[in-house]
Amino acid sequence: MALAESPSLYRLLADAVLVLHLGIVLFVVGGLVLVVAGNARGWRWVNSLAFRLAHLAAIGYVVAQQWLGAACPLTTLESWLRLQAGDTAYDRGFVEHWVQWLLFYEAPAWVFALVYTAFGLAVAAAWIAFPPHRSPRLRGG
Repeated sequence: MALAESPSLYRLLADAVLVLHLGIVLFVVGGLVLVVAGNARGWRWVNSLAFRLAHLAAIGYVVAQQWLGAACPLTTLESWLRLQAGDTAYDRGFVEHWVQWLLFYEAPAWVFALVYTAFGLAVAAAWIAFPPHRSPRLRGG
């Protein structure tokens, strides 16, 4: 069966992109919570350089994307897949869509840009308050 003849495959792929997108959102939001809570509890791993760089890159990408007015590639891909499946696509961004759906809150795009920027600044403040460290290298033997 050709992909074009399989709306359920498109729907499945769209759902996979949705789950990936949700995972990234949880990483961005939960990452900051882990850094702050982990430092309060003495968890050294929350300050590993790799974790902190990945977290900083993720929120940096989101903030830059909002300021540039660019559409999220995951939202674009998921919407395209849903259209291919015969479903409706998002009429706004991923977060805006789900925040409105979950909280019945509608806001202009600049509000989300402001929230993302404030969150990015909170990540930067956590970077300063709890500086990352390089993981010690394991010695052979």
